[in-house]
Amino acid sequence: MARIHISRSHRVWLSGEFWKRRIVFWCGGLAVGAAAVAFALAADLAQHAFRDLIERWPYASLALTPAGLALSVALTRHFFPGSQGSGIPQAIAARHHMDPAARQRLLSLRIAVGKVGLTLLALATGASVGREGPTVQVGASILHAAGRLSGGTYKGLILAGSAAGVAAAFNTPLAGIVFAIEEMSRSFEQRTSGLVLTAVIIAGIASLALLGNYTYFGHTGAQLEAPLDWAAVPICGVLGGLLGGLFSLALVRAARGLPGRLGRLLRARPVASAAAMGFVVALIGVLSGGTTYGTGYVEAKALLEGDGAVPASYGILKMLATLVCSASGIPGGIFSPSLAVGAGLGANVAALLPQAPAGAVILLGMVAYFAGVVQAPITAFVIVMEMTASHTMAIPLMAAAFIAYGTSRFIGTEPVYHALSTQFLPHREER
Repeated sequence: MARIHISRSHRVWLSGEFWKRRIVFWCGGLAVGAAAVAFALAADLAQHAFRDLIERWPYASLALTPAGLALSVALTRHFFPGSQGSGIPQAIAARHHMDPAARQRLLSLRIAVGKVGLTLLALATGASVGREGPTVQVGASILHAAGRLSGGTYKGLILAGSAAGVAAAFNTPLAGIVFAIEEMSRSFEQRTSGLVLTAVIIAGIASLALLGNYTYFGHTGAQLEAPLDWAAVPICGVLGGLLGGLFSLALVRAARGLPGRLGRLLRARPVASAAAMGFVVALIGVLSGGTTYGTGYVEAKALLEGDGAVPASYGILKMLATLVCSASGIPGGIFSPSLAVGAGLGANVAALLPQAPAGAVILLGMVAYFAGVVQAPITAFVIVMEMTASHTMAIPLMAAAFIAYGTSRFIGTEPVYHALSTQFLPHREER
């Protein structure tokens, strides 16, 4: 029997079809990493161009942002249906579809191109969106296309592409794996574990080769030392979970359609509604001194580094701007904006606890709000820990994440990405 087993193994390894699938998959993983890097660089350029503009003409956003959101919704509806919103719900829904044509409407190279282009348009016109969620849909689309080319299994490749997208977008390989387990699949099947790990490694290699090894928000050595400093953990956990849960509830409600006359008007005139929402986003941007536009990366990093240029109202204003942008239906994610909102809330808590290290409290705010929004506490604390190289904060970050998760669940919210994925599934039911 052993001899027969070895013979079969040799035949598999010598099979041209075996190596064809592996080579296509490896090339797909490299493509995910390269696409994530190119997307990140282009997003930075788009945001810098917008910031340069509003530095010269601070009120230009009052015209540009409404036009940008309206154009984005029009292009999404007419040319790139399926690319709206974060992109993570589409990847989750695609894993549940049994119909190849239905999956193709959510994950394709055409949608990936539209997702990147329209997210860049949003960032170039002042929308409060992120690129990490879109990178998940792009990564899943690329590996789904690779699977169609090589005859692979779609579910495992979608999961692998999603994980690789997170890993390459943030340069956080561990967070990519945890994201695949906790958020995308809610389990980890043995037959897909190798695909996920390989995709994360290959995409990570591509990212490292192009950008080098870096931490997304830099390095912070802040940590909780005195016993009183630990009061920040439950405070941030409850506050982040409460506000994150309310944000999630509002976003899901808006996606499923608001009741009454306002809801009918928004559904009947989506492009005009997007323009009106863009004007609201621009007003919030003007009130915040221009800090609520874009991903929020610059502001979150400034808060972590102790830069006082961000206003005290930043967290709440950024949350409102992100909610309005997400409700408008434009392509764009909530990953980075949520981390930025959490940083702002953490800075508010730090002002109430002057004896505690501000950087450590801001990290707690980031992980708590993010966990409250997505209800994925392990992903939340792993991703913040990896993005800031703050390994000494592992225990308090973990505690704040689980307190926020419990608070968010207590107020009755659903995991936001899974709740949003139902709109892309047939015969969806309100849960």
